Amino acid sequence: MQGERRERLLVFWLLASAFGIMFAVLSWIQEAGILPPADELGAWKGALAVATGLVLYWIVAREIPGGPGDA
Repeated sequence: MQGERRERLLVFWLLASAFGIMFAVLSWIQEAGILPPADELGAWKGALAVATGLVLYWIVAREIPGGPGDA
């Protein structure tokens, strides 16, 4: 039971971290003028951060040693 709880918390932490990383990257891209400013983009930046964060998690985080699913 403790192992399952730890794994769920790890997955949550990694997903939240991936979202934060991608939100910061999108903010940097926005400052560079590649993405539209915040008043035009609105909440789509958050949605884009969730989508790209899931991709980041899928590519990197789930494959780390000691990560989710690592026995």
